[in-house]
Amino acid sequence: MSDWPRTTAPTAMTATRWHGLVFTALVLAASAVLPAAASAEEAAAAASVDAPVITSHGISAFGDLKYPADFRHFDYVNPDAPKGGTMSFRGTGASQTFDSLNNFILKGEPAQGLGLIYDTLLAGSDDEPDSSYGLVAASIEYPEDRSWVIFNLRPEAKFSDGVPVTAEDVVFSYNVLIEKGAPVYQITLQDITGAEALDPHRVKFTFRPEAPKRDLPQLAGGLPVLPKHYYDTVDFAASTLTPPIGSGPYVIEAVQAGKSVRYCRNTDYWGRDLPVNVGANNFGCVIYQYFADNNAAFEALKVGEYFFHEEMSSALWATSYNFPALEKGWVTKAEVPDGRPGGTQGFWMNLRRDKFKDQRVREAIGLMFNFEWTNQALFHGLNQRTTSFWMNSPMAASGLPEGEELAALEPFRAQLPPEIFTEPAWTPPVQKPDRLDRASLRKASKLLGDAGWRVGPGGMRVNDKGQTLQVAFVDDNASFEPIINTFVTNLRQVGIDASYRQIDAAQMQERQKNFDYDIAVARFVMSLSPSLELRQFFSSQSANTPGTVNMSGLADPVVDALVEKIIASTSRDEMVSRVRALDRVLRQKQIWVSNWYRPYHWLAYWDVFGMPPAPPTYSRGDAYWWFDQAKFDKLKAEGALR
Repeated sequence: MSDWPRTTAPTAMTATRWHGLVFTALVLAASAVLPAAASAEEAAAAASVDAPVITSHGISAFGDLKYPADFRHFDYVNPDAPKGGTMSFRGTGASQTFDSLNNFILKGEPAQGLGLIYDTLLAGSDDEPDSSYGLVAASIEYPEDRSWVIFNLRPEAKFSDGVPVTAEDVVFSYNVLIEKGAPVYQITLQDITGAEALDPHRVKFTFRPEAPKRDLPQLAGGLPVLPKHYYDTVDFAASTLTPPIGSGPYVIEAVQAGKSVRYCRNTDYWGRDLPVNVGANNFGCVIYQYFADNNAAFEALKVGEYFFHEEMSSALWATSYNFPALEKGWVTKAEVPDGRPGGTQGFWMNLRRDKFKDQRVREAIGLMFNFEWTNQALFHGLNQRTTSFWMNSPMAASGLPEGEELAALEPFRAQLPPEIFTEPAWTPPVQKPDRLDRASLRKASKLLGDAGWRVGPGGMRVNDKGQTLQVAFVDDNASFEPIINTFVTNLRQVGIDASYRQIDAAQMQERQKNFDYDIAVARFVMSLSPSLELRQFFSSQSANTPGTVNMSGLADPVVDALVEKIIASTSRDEMVSRVRALDRVLRQKQIWVSNWYRPYHWLAYWDVFGMPPAPPTYSRGDAYWWFDQAKFDKLKAEGALR
């Protein structure tokens, strides 16, 4: 049984990473350049006149860059890593299958790994939380107020078909993402007012004058560079299994719909020797293989059908890692620290539905989930309860608000419950490790009664209209069934007519995109430098925009204001304090029933790899491994691999 549901990223951000803005990968959508009003353009021009212009090899949201202009490679790579061989993963993501190679639109289920075929103007480093360095762009120029940014493109950059990358391609990429991509792009890119090709190798992005601009140059620099000439004859908005033209280090070599996708190094890749790429992209081919379920995938790992696995099931980790290949030393089992926030996983209640609008109802539902029993009975005690949206990070609120956190909350004192200021940040109660905690049952019963849900015929709760309080769970992950069924049983004990229905992956994807659920299970990996992506998670404008990840449908003016304060932060300390303020408010609202996390990766991999001495702080590290032919030959000679 897997402990984790699908990891949900802001749509279209699954493959290419907007470093420091969205962590799990990105969802890049499309739209025509949003025209700025003349007065806004004039204001921007006036603000920038005579302002000193910074020219640099990179940019950081806060403070200085770690790496100087003449750096040769990141510290955490092996610059002499050999190239070749194969890395193979289990395909995961939003479902157990895929039907599209277009990860920029809502339609279809995109394959994993598509970020390998696209380059961006800037690339992030995995040992800094908020820095980016030139990739397609050799350098960037921007004024101190960051009201615009110019990217100077490398003349040698080209697409996988040999056509040079130009500023017109960058402008096209921005325009098409807003015009034809997932709706979420219009939210994410709303503070960019235009993109302009100044010459074939210079492109300028201009930003909305009143917008916080700390992260906007990196937002623009994180856009995938798409080939305008290719989409002159190909419909960008169509779901397709035809391999697209990209600008990145890999090309798609083979596709078996729903089963596997094979990426191989572009032998003519223009950027292989750039400092941001040295020691990376070492494998000759990268394969993602899809399996029907977790058990089938685990059995395939045991016999070497794929080489690298991150274990998501504590039950398997505790009891099943005793198979012959592991005991013979052919497979390595490792626990790697995870320096990122612990993952925002939980049962998300859909506040778009009236029955969840009363916070007393939400609290009562949360009390019926017994983490302590779940962890002991199902997870072998290996997980920890998530109490914060930024668990395992300095951004988690604790104690009473003070300092900058209190200052961020103070303007909203009249709109917030008094306990925000007088009590420690809300955490779920610790329960007895019984299937049903009686004290929680009594408290939940009182909350429901106070909210107007009395016990009616058959013991189910009804309101003054005679409507039964029904709560339906939907999910496509069979391994979550024991967890949800126990939760459902407990909810029925308190008079809630709860049910669980397992649906297929395609249905779940559509329901999540269109917010068609009462309660759904989802997990997000929050950024180390929260910023613009928070609008997708929690803002009023994303609450009813299909394809966003505002799972609860939260639309609250105080939350909106705090999100904007975070985006406008001018220092990391200020940002951290403001995120704590938002965390405190979100937790008090109880828009989800939090699940669990662990501050490390559980990895199992066949001993055919070389790797640097230690992974970078903010990455699992396997992106910088390489294939060790001698190890592979040894295992093959021993009969370990076919």
